[in-house]
Amino acid sequence: MDEFDRYRAEMNEKLLGSNHLGIKRFFALDTQAYEDGALDKRTKELLGLVASTVLRCDDCITYHIKQCADAGVTRPQFLDAFNVALVVGGSITIPHLRRAIDRLDQVLDKRSDEVAPVHQHD
Repeated sequence: MDEFDRYRAEMNEKLLGSNHLGIKRFFALDTQAYEDGALDKRTKELLGLVASTVLRCDDCITYHIKQCADAGVTRPQFLDAFNVALVVGGSITIPHLRRAIDRLDQVLDKRSDEVAPVHQHD
């Protein structure tokens, strides 16, 4: 997951560094679409996750899993969202759901490691 974040940041920097107005505007629009509004950020990220799964974009799925986890989405809530994506997208989304559950486990495992209490041994 760290490699995903590194590569994404590096390539986004290259794209935005091109100073192409259309690319910069689209990136800004994308960022603003997920900010709190009539729907909160958490809900919008879940919508992004479902749409990305239906569209079968693994990079987008990974991104939205990370964003959803940061927004406090629980494992049962992820599974409900995956179910909606499966019903809407059909069986062709199953390989993407396999990768999604693997990535979700990586994100949740890392998060539990980060918040686990540190025990000192005497």
